[in-house]
Amino acid sequence: MHSTAIPVGNFENKYESANPLARYLVDRFLKAFDDLVVRAQPESVLEAGCGEGALMRRLENTGAQKIKGVDIAADVFAKAQRELDPSRYSFEEKSIYDLTAAEDGADTIICCEVLEHVDDPESALAALHALKARRYILSVPREPLWRVLNMARLKYLGDFGNTPGHLNHWSQQGFKKFISEKFDILELRTPLPWTMVLCAPR
Repeated sequence: MHSTAIPVGNFENKYESANPLARYLVDRFLKAFDDLVVRAQPESVLEAGCGEGALMRRLENTGAQKIKGVDIAADVFAKAQRELDPSRYSFEEKSIYDLTAAEDGADTIICCEVLEHVDDPESALAALHALKARRYILSVPREPLWRVLNMARLKYLGDFGNTPGHLNHWSQQGFKKFISEKFDILELRTPLPWTMVLCAPR
């Protein structure tokens, strides 16, 4: 049985940070994400672990007509649910482990800043793979750089820079190896301090 208490997404809403350095790093992350979305050319999208819906909002000018976000905490996406066009956007409170092709299938799957939080990453990846989407965009923090940068800003020193809720830690090569068990990596982006891939299921 999987824990349902694991948060999906970071405790801080990094997409709205006012810190200049954080803003610079997040802008690079978003540029890489936007680039991979263009390359994916999504017709429909499911975002697993959509959080506050920041990435879903960036899909507004794509060709995707159906965009669904799922997260384990409905209160997190409540604001986006109120603001986004319900004829195009939908949301559901659901664990990544409970995704099914019948209910959650889409042309493109997005799962960014989620896999580091889950208690069983292999099962989470298998659940994503079982959706059999045409394209996937996946990202995780790049370790140990992530923790080094946290410590440099005097954050989480008692946990050696580990962000609360991060249960899994991958280097760039480690994440590529993990993903390659079920996917072919088509594009790699490395916006500091993340690893992001565009991939297709085998």
